[in-house]
Amino acid sequence: MTPALVPLPVVVPLLGAALTLILANRPRLQRSVSVVGLATTLAVAVTLLVEAYRHGPVVVQVGGWPAPVGIVLVADQLAALMLVVSSAVTLCVLLYSIGQGRGETSETAPVSIYHPTYLVLTAGVTNAFLAGDLFNLFVGFEILLAASFVLITLGGTETRIRTGSTYVVVSVLSSMIFLAAVGLVYAATGTLNMAQLAGRLDGLPAGVRMALQLMLLLAFGIKAAVFPVSAWLPDSYPTAPAPVTAVFAGLLTKVGVYSIIRTKTLLFPGGQADRLLMVVAGLTMVVGILGAVAQSDMKRLFSFTLVSHIGFMIFGVALSSVAGLSGAIFYVVHHITIQTTLFLVAGLVEERAGSTDLRRLGGLARVAPLLAVLFFVPAMNLAGVPPFSGFLGKLGLLQAGVAAPGVLPGVLVGAGAVTSLLTLYAASRVWNIAFWRSPRLATTDPTVRLPALMVGATTALVVLGVALTLAAGPLFEVTADAATDLRARTPYVRAVFPGGVP
Repeated sequence: MTPALVPLPVVVPLLGAALTLILANRPRLQRSVSVVGLATTLAVAVTLLVEAYRHGPVVVQVGGWPAPVGIVLVADQLAALMLVVSSAVTLCVLLYSIGQGRGETSETAPVSIYHPTYLVLTAGVTNAFLAGDLFNLFVGFEILLAASFVLITLGGTETRIRTGSTYVVVSVLSSMIFLAAVGLVYAATGTLNMAQLAGRLDGLPAGVRMALQLMLLLAFGIKAAVFPVSAWLPDSYPTAPAPVTAVFAGLLTKVGVYSIIRTKTLLFPGGQADRLLMVVAGLTMVVGILGAVAQSDMKRLFSFTLVSHIGFMIFGVALSSVAGLSGAIFYVVHHITIQTTLFLVAGLVEERAGSTDLRRLGGLARVAPLLAVLFFVPAMNLAGVPPFSGFLGKLGLLQAGVAAPGVLPGVLVGAGAVTSLLTLYAASRVWNIAFWRSPRLATTDPTVRLPALMVGATTALVVLGVALTLAAGPLFEVTADAATDLRARTPYVRAVFPGGVP
């Protein structure tokens, strides 16, 4: 029964997208289909995580074609954990968008576009997490990117079209690099199945192996927005509608990080690329957070913190230790939840005050105390204030860095500490200006009321962020177990080829 569940996180959203397109003139039914579809995906993801934790990776050969000929979907602990958190986040963001009226028939977001596209985006994300071969991973990226091209330009305003064009160009460039790398990998090894590649890549000449690794890391690095290929993100994300920006910030860059984890553990473990990744991680942390402290708009500030904190995840991957990988996986789960929450809060601020420009805000803590709480908790979590999950995740990563040999990990530990302090400064600055100082005209209109569903969805994600703190012990057990399997590689390979690798 469990193997049959593996394709469902991809199939259910795609079927939902088709059904919502058919129900284009029935908005209430369309919303119900979308919610039920994502709730079902979440339930399946939880089941797969429990099964992967108890019994190892769950594998399905699509269409009955055995690997490496057919498409393989693999739900190991890492993939299943990503499915759970991504499904929870996409469900909450969908509810938020329904509360906002996003997807209603209007000029800005026709109902025939928003819900089907959102579900297709979800299917692309889940397919990328489950993909057992490089080409299917490429397909997952292209599905989510095609949907994101539509979502980021919703409304067709001049600003969204302009910034969306940048996003499209960068995405197409990264996809071209990825596709070229896929072709070269196949030419060098004769396969694209990742379990089979784990052995065949080891036998390649060192130069060829390094070239293939760097091409894949470059493609995934652009998608993850690591420095120096991150400049596109702060210009593209803030102009999109709040729920779109939130799901982009929370998930799309993490699919790139997930792919980097797979590349560095299953395909190219260890090697000289680790030092390069450490340098990239340090620069991503520092440059991103320096950009954040210079911003006067909440959305742009959060976009720069998004870039900055990707550096923590890359740092954990570059350490190549069980502790480093465990900390990186934990931090990915934390950051998906918290970063999404902060962008939803920014949407609430815009709904309440008509702007996210800090120069026009003030006194929100007095006129909207619940909104102040919804900002304060995830902001302190992002900054890594004890005892939140942000602190625990960073502590795990920094401890892994201290335990690693060499000077470079120690430098990265220092960069991480500085980044955390500057994140706290940036979050405190937003709090002092937007919530604490004297009220501005933009925030004092007593007739403005926030939609209950928007507030409820944001509150749910705030609670989930706090729950990550309360459940940090069991979650670290899962991430440590996942990191151990990733380092060993054999659980993944044996699950795909129980009779031995051909």
